[in-house]
Amino acid sequence: MYICNCNGLRQRDVARAIESGAARPRDVFAHHQCSAQCAKCVCEMRQMIQETRDSWAMAAE
Repeated sequence: MYICNCNGLRQRDVARAIESGAARPRDVFAHHQCSAQCAKCVCEMRQMIQETRDSWAMAAE
């Protein structure tokens, strides 16, 4: 599933960036050497980042 249509970033691409340390949508774009175009994907990226942080926090407990 595409998260960012403008840059062709799929859900797995965003997930890889987050696993590599991306903490903000800006970091996800930098990881893939692109930039936000229309920014419609930013909210979904933020949600993915938060969900990943939450799951890591649960795993650490």
